[in-house]
Amino acid sequence: MRRHFTPLTGAIVSCLLVAGLPDFATPAVAQAQPSWMLPDLMAGAKPEGELTIYGSMNEEEALPFWRLFQDASGIMVNYVRSSDANILARIAIEFRARQRSWDLVATTPVYRLPDEILLQFDPPEAKNLIPQARAPNRRWYGVYGNYNAPAYNTNFVKKADLPKSYEEFLNHKEWAGRVAIDATDSEWLSGIFAYYGEERGRKLAQDIVATLKPVVVDGHLVLARSVGSGEYWVALNNYVGLTINVLLSGAPTDFWALDPVGLAFGSIGINSHAPHPKAAQLAANFMLSREAEQFLTKRGRLPTRADVETNPPGVIDALQQKKVIVTISSAEQQKKMQTTFNELFRAR
Repeated sequence: MRRHFTPLTGAIVSCLLVAGLPDFATPAVAQAQPSWMLPDLMAGAKPEGELTIYGSMNEEEALPFWRLFQDASGIMVNYVRSSDANILARIAIEFRARQRSWDLVATTPVYRLPDEILLQFDPPEAKNLIPQARAPNRRWYGVYGNYNAPAYNTNFVKKADLPKSYEEFLNHKEWAGRVAIDATDSEWLSGIFAYYGEERGRKLAQDIVATLKPVVVDGHLVLARSVGSGEYWVALNNYVGLTINVLLSGAPTDFWALDPVGLAFGSIGINSHAPHPKAAQLAANFMLSREAEQFLTKRGRLPTRADVETNPPGVIDALQQKKVIVTISSAEQQKKMQTTFNELFRAR
């Protein structure tokens, strides 16, 4: 793989085959044609030859994932990795400057982008998604579910001592300073307000902050790894798929579900002024395919297709025993909730 790193863009990766890389995928010539590679999509995408993807998935997952697409299609992938917030900021700047720099965006807050930035499209594989993962306006689609639940380090916290509700967190003053939460968890807070009501939910969050003094960290994967390493004993909330990712690596960590379980999606959208629009549509169809979602479960991602099992099995079934609240909102509502989150968790 060819990599380029700059402070502005993060890692820019051209997914090219070179000797010595792990054999993540069998060459396309040895495989049957994948379900997502439809002739009409390929006919338009193949001449474009390449595409640029802005994504938040870490390179350990993204590079072998996009190599599957490149091997099968022959279309070169330029993968630009950065955080959710940086991706949204960069897209906004480039849109105002009328730059046609990217084709496909793959990150959680795609739904916050203005309609004029995202193309309306209908990938054939979208019909297999759960209904919540299909945007009514056809501008984004969910590739994996970001279910929200607390996590803990099993070396420092006993399973028998885990709170059975968010109110019971207040009984664990011994965890003060050992609890953390991601800086952008306004979606989790939206779920808390929806479940408890805004007044009671705000009071609960204030009491948790006063009692446990949670540390605010930057990045859900950073948070999952920090809990897995024991730097923090408990994550007040995190994406379950990332907790499982760290668990599968052998770290002493796990999640437990409480009411409510907020749900958003790692989503995809296509630039309305994409320089390679057909290649972007083919790549989007690939991401929503059974093969692609099965591949992502190897690292713990939670699928948005009912015909793909989680790894380990039964995770979504267990989460759905709780009250699942889809926390997708408008950009204006999200901005307001993020302001409230900052007031609660950063004001101390």
